[in-house]
Amino acid sequence: MEQVKNLVLCGVGGQGTILASKILSTALVEAGYDVKMSEIHGMSQRGGSVTTQVRYGKEVASPIIGKGSADILVSFEAMEAMRYLDTLKPDGTVVVNDYRMPTATTLAGVQTYPENVIDQVKAAANTKVMDAAAIAKDLGNPKTMNIVLLGALVKVMGLEDLDWKKALEACVKPAFVEINEKAMEAGMKEVSE
Repeated sequence: MEQVKNLVLCGVGGQGTILASKILSTALVEAGYDVKMSEIHGMSQRGGSVTTQVRYGKEVASPIIGKGSADILVSFEAMEAMRYLDTLKPDGTVVVNDYRMPTATTLAGVQTYPENVIDQVKAAANTKVMDAAAIAKDLGNPKTMNIVLLGALVKVMGLEDLDWKKALEACVKPAFVEINEKAMEAGMKEVSE
């Protein structure tokens, strides 16, 4: 791979955005890519916005993705997709979780949760919408919603042949590897249909 790929994952504190990015980065490094990851999680413990940026390729100089440069934006929460749409390339793809989790600013009344967020995102970019929360719940563990979304990202980016089991084993407790494998497979399957 000559060209550097740029990925932005965004969500609300507690959704597992950073863990998903660490699993992704681990698998990419194991596959021989140069990988840079940066994360912003200032108010994450209080329901604030969380973003991670992952860049990978043959050689990556900087961990920062400029506006209009992301190949894919994966949003763990609907409104966060709107907040970070400006990071996406004109021909980029958004994977958005049809899930509402009010941030600290909406709970405090500083910001109003916009109506028709998903429709606005779809109007602005090539968008794949999924209900990762429902998929994770059907698997028996709602906390795997982040890994369902990671699976969708993996499929959209064509990274299915990386060693995801090894990456999961490196990043999650042994008792949770199997359920997370199922969550990844479910996410891949969801965006294939």
